Amino acid sequence: MLKEQIINQIRLIPDYPKEGIVFRDITTVLNHPIFISIIEHCKNYYLDEKIEYVAALESRGFIFGAPLAYALGAGFVPIRKKGKLPFKKISQSYELEYGTDELEIHLDAFGCKENPRVLLVDDLIATGGTAEAGVRLIERVGGECVG
Repeated sequence: MLKEQIINQIRLIPDYPKEGIVFRDITTVLNHPIFISIIEHCKNYYLDEKIEYVAALESRGFIFGAPLAYALGAGFVPIRKKGKLPFKKISQSYELEYGTDELEIHLDAFGCKENPRVLLVDDLIATGGTAEAGVRLIERVGGECVG
């Protein structure tokens, strides 16, 4: 099963970036043929959802989001950490398992499109705070997060 293959390919690093945290290193997935299988699986899963944009969370979400946007024939929207986007933007704070941070999205991330169907991508979910902040940002700039 694909899920088990992916889990087995992820390297676990204890006490990184600080004591008590188990970091999931995905470089072992990215340099393995299973990466292509992941993109294909996600494409097939969302193919009928009429995804217009794939938004991805900085920074490892970009690695999955951009090829998935291409595979779906959708636009790509980066959701970045505070201070990284150059144009007019809004921000959303969130909690991590080891602190707090802030994400931003451009106000015109979806152009002039009304209620575009958006797929949000990240590499993993720990507490869910980052993904929740991403959904809020998508909705605040007029998108509908469908997955």
